Amino acid sequence: MLLASGALAALILGVFGLLVGSFANVVIYRVPAGRSVVKPPSGCLSCGARVRSFDNIPVVSWLVLRGRCRACKAPVSPRYPFVEALVGVIYAVIGLRFGISWTGVGEAVLAGGLVALAFIDFDHLLLPRKVVYATLTILAVVLVAGTVSGNQWHRLLIAAISAVVPWALFFAINFVSPKALGFGDVRLALLIGFGLGWLGAGYAFLGFIIASVLGSVVGVTMIALGKAGRRTPIPFGTFLATGAVLAALCGAPVVNWYASTIQVH
Repeated sequence: MLLASGALAALILGVFGLLVGSFANVVIYRVPAGRSVVKPPSGCLSCGARVRSFDNIPVVSWLVLRGRCRACKAPVSPRYPFVEALVGVIYAVIGLRFGISWTGVGEAVLAGGLVALAFIDFDHLLLPRKVVYATLTILAVVLVAGTVSGNQWHRLLIAAISAVVPWALFFAINFVSPKALGFGDVRLALLIGFGLGWLGAGYAFLGFIIASVLGSVVGVTMIALGKAGRRTPIPFGTFLATGAVLAALCGAPVVNWYASTIQVH
């Protein structure tokens, strides 16, 4: 299935990504609080006024209202349009990279869930199972459909293996030392391994490597600056999500280079 590619796919997915980013904001705010993401409709956090439909256009409404509530003029955090724009850009790049295909839709599902999880973990050191499993379920449906449509059972097998291996490794680490790695990261490893493994085992491996490097660099830097100690918890899920998105969008040159070195030797 390839409905569109190139600039057209980037435009379509980019616009859709803005809408997904708007929903991601709802997930980021409500899920950790145990609230429904469906109702009530979005409202101002200061005065409670319901956000009108024409004031709920991703990015644009925030700019038009100059970052303030229409009713009470209270400031609205710039993180809302940032998340919307971030998901929009990620989806546009996915459109350029994969087109509107089963792979493109699958990686978009993965990226949308990971952005929400990254911000939740950054805020609360929490990776809600509801978000992880919902994303995994939708992703599985898309990739199974892609498998059946294109008879790509080998890709689904690689994705499954790429999910189970890091999950087992993370599970073992959590079992030995729960304080070193939370079980939320174990669940997240399953999701990331499956989503990246569809692209190839090399992408899954690269995603986890990038996450480890980012986490180490940030952790060491914070310790060196005196802003954290060796036992200060870090939102590793945020780094896992970042590494996965970077691997999916930008990892092809690295994966292809490594594959060529193996063939040469």
